[in-house]
Amino acid sequence: MVPAEAAAADEASHHMPVISVRDLVKTYVVGEVTVRALRGANMDVEAGEFIAVTGPSGSGKSTLMHILGCLDRPTSGQYFLDGRDVSRMSKDDLAAVRNRKIGFVFQGFNLLSRTTALDNVELPLLYNGGSRMKTAERHKRAMDALNAVGLGERHHHYPNQLSGGQQQRVAIARALINEPSIILADEPTGNLDTRTSIEVMGIFQRLNIERGITIVLITHEMDIAEYGTRLVRFRDGKIQVDQKIVNRRDAAAELAKLPPPEPEIDIPADPVPAEHLGGVS
Repeated sequence: MVPAEAAAADEASHHMPVISVRDLVKTYVVGEVTVRALRGANMDVEAGEFIAVTGPSGSGKSTLMHILGCLDRPTSGQYFLDGRDVSRMSKDDLAAVRNRKIGFVFQGFNLLSRTTALDNVELPLLYNGGSRMKTAERHKRAMDALNAVGLGERHHHYPNQLSGGQQQRVAIARALINEPSIILADEPTGNLDTRTSIEVMGIFQRLNIERGITIVLITHEMDIAEYGTRLVRFRDGKIQVDQKIVNRRDAAAELAKLPPPEPEIDIPADPVPAEHLGGVS
């Protein structure tokens, strides 16, 4: 290949969408009823975008997220992730892609109740070859992730010793531990009050801007969707609207205008386990 052709190929790969779905169809059979959750969705997501996916219940948005997250496969159509067609990969290959490239944040936090914040954040490392990593290195990476969401000082707290917003921040830190290029967030503010929701969206905006992480946010709340850079609205399994968000909300600016938060009641934490003392500076 001549230099000009090589440069053109490199330029094309550089601008390849990180996510591309073509004619995506997902059909479920529930008893004798056939449910068409997706009916031919087409969408490209560029690296570094912050996509807000909205729509009423049953519109197909959560089904799309499960496919994008390699948690499910389409009935027909194609899903390309970084140029690779993952729509027909085996379960093992899907798991490998999921662990390497994608971080998940859910409405219900999904934290282990008898496990500290630090251990909850470390958990994906143990499923992704981290068992071969030295304990101190795992602790350091988990602490770095907790510090990135402002919870380093509470690493030894258990979920029942943390507020809902703090638990969601632990969940975000857990999503960051494998250094994913994409974060998929399914109704991450659904259980949170207004101020805490803005704080969580501020974390997502910062990760998107400062680290260039591509974010796909599922939400039914339009005010939450406006923190993204682009709006995709589903209805009846099809994309109804796909447009840039012109007046993007700035979480940091909004928080600065709010009155100071009420002081949190600190629930005493259990002592730090001895095996963690060597790995946390």
